[in-house]
Amino acid sequence: MKGAHKVISMAKRPTLLQHFRSFAYQNSIDDLDTALEYFTVFGGTGWDIDTSKSVDVLIKEKVLSNYEPLHNAITRFTHGNMLYHLLLSIIARGEEHEDAVFKKARVGRDKGEEAMDYLEMKSLLKFSPSVEKPVKSSDARSDKVLFELPFMRFWFATVSPYYKSISSGDFTEFEENWNKLRDNFSILLSNLLVLELVKEHFAAAFVEDPIVSIGSYYDKQTEIAILAKRKSGKMLAGACKYAVAPAKTNMLDALKQKCQTAELDVSDYVLFSKNGFTPELEQMKESTVTLLSQKHLSLLLNDLSKDDLLVYKNKKY
Repeated sequence: MKGAHKVISMAKRPTLLQHFRSFAYQNSIDDLDTALEYFTVFGGTGWDIDTSKSVDVLIKEKVLSNYEPLHNAITRFTHGNMLYHLLLSIIARGEEHEDAVFKKARVGRDKGEEAMDYLEMKSLLKFSPSVEKPVKSSDARSDKVLFELPFMRFWFATVSPYYKSISSGDFTEFEENWNKLRDNFSILLSNLLVLELVKEHFAAAFVEDPIVSIGSYYDKQTEIAILAKRKSGKMLAGACKYAVAPAKTNMLDALKQKCQTAELDVSDYVLFSKNGFTPELEQMKESTVTLLSQKHLSLLLNDLSKDDLLVYKNKKY
């Protein structure tokens, strides 16, 4: 972000992992895939979720059938401001960078940044700047913007844009659009949870030189899903893969090439592949290359207890 955004303290805001663990504990879910499937839609609501029912059935019961009261509750945050709703919908549907959001919304920077600052203050959005600035300032991109809560992202991606038909009881338009988005809708959340996994996984290994910032790297030419900076300045870079096939050696090669292109001095690499790695890549494991898979990500739900439960003030549906 190029403007002077106000810095809002995140100390009182639960992390995504805290929301995720609370959701899993509250609804007695110990399977990662199941937790993620339902969390992607209902995360951050504090609602009780019956996982014996499909996500689609619960969407109709809890969201579409309660459109009016939910709309009224959300409007208390947005005041029904059309620009706020437009920006939120553009971000929810996949546009990540602030400048691109403003362009798509056809709004000027001053007015756009004022709106973004308000939405961040209301805990609807948060900024996710590149962990490291590009070598050439001309290659810099505006900050990424993320939703604080999964449910709000789901609402503004799939419900808010089709309010006219939904409010009249016609869910066809919603269903058509949700079916286009649903297969890849959880990948963003998965990537963010992988960042949490990386922090936990390397906490012990990096105890003498801890990670001080973690997120992604991006400039106009290159994007790296995981970049962590340690106290000494050393960096760890990583990539994520969700394909059914195990990851091959070219995943590591591509990551190293991206780091070279971005002129990042990276000392350690981490690869996350949901479905594991080929034997060739497994053999390349060394002290500077760490391989993580779905079984490692499942560790984020270990040892759930009442202490993980967050208190939500939302009305139950």
